[in-house]
Amino acid sequence: MRRIKELVIEKALLTSALITVAITAGIILVLSFEAFAFFREVSIVDFFTDTEWTPLFSNKHYGILPLLSGTLLTSFIAVAFAVPVGLSISIYISEYAPRSFRTSIKPALELLAAVPTVVYGFFALTVVTPFLQSFIPGLSGFNALSAGLVMGIMIIPFVSSLSEDALHAVPDSLREASFGMGSTKLQNAFRVMVPAASSGIVVSVILAISRAIGETMIVAIAAGQQPRLTLDPTVPVETITAYIVQVSLGDVQHGSLEYRTIFAAGITLFVFTFLLNTVSYRIRKKFQEKYE
Repeated sequence: MRRIKELVIEKALLTSALITVAITAGIILVLSFEAFAFFREVSIVDFFTDTEWTPLFSNKHYGILPLLSGTLLTSFIAVAFAVPVGLSISIYISEYAPRSFRTSIKPALELLAAVPTVVYGFFALTVVTPFLQSFIPGLSGFNALSAGLVMGIMIIPFVSSLSEDALHAVPDSLREASFGMGSTKLQNAFRVMVPAASSGIVVSVILAISRAIGETMIVAIAAGQQPRLTLDPTVPVETITAYIVQVSLGDVQHGSLEYRTIFAAGITLFVFTFLLNTVSYRIRKKFQEKYE
């Protein structure tokens, strides 16, 4: 009877794994099929080199660079805000905070990841943008800066929680040896613990970047829907995910070339995040036994 139960559990786990792989393969096939149909009519060279994205206008251009620039700009702002804050939080929780405080504050931080992103989007539009406009002249009502900052707030748990786990996993022998040689808490934190946990910290940052790149509702609500090739965070921009939402919910005819642009943009985003996750996995695999 015990053997039968173990066999049933084993088959159930295998089935779950195969379903996950099949869903991923299905997503890739759908994106690839529709993107291939798009690239039969639009040159892939123009797609990656044209500086205008106007597939819904009479003068049509299919250059993905404006959407890429908007995606990378908002993601850079989010990561530039979230990494210092999240890493500082993780160092404090790991090295300074009492154990009772750690057990209570960490779940509270992780609640930020549970807030619906549409709520973050309206918070960026109705609170953060007016606040920034009070001391940044000429800041547009829709802009990359407020969207990026609120995205940064959203991904703080990814950085702080994973980095704290990496710091907590460092052997106590390293910490004790550092204190034994006369290091202060600050020196121990930044010269011993952070370098020792660097692989886990880097992985957390890469995963946070992937999360920021794939964010939809915040940028769709707060960043605007004006694709432009710019690095100015005070003007409206459009990201790949926001464009996909715009077309999917609009009046674009299914099966048309304009509709297939969302699959071309989607597979570009998929490849980009896949590469980031692959890098994250390789870093973790390479260094996970470094201090064991």
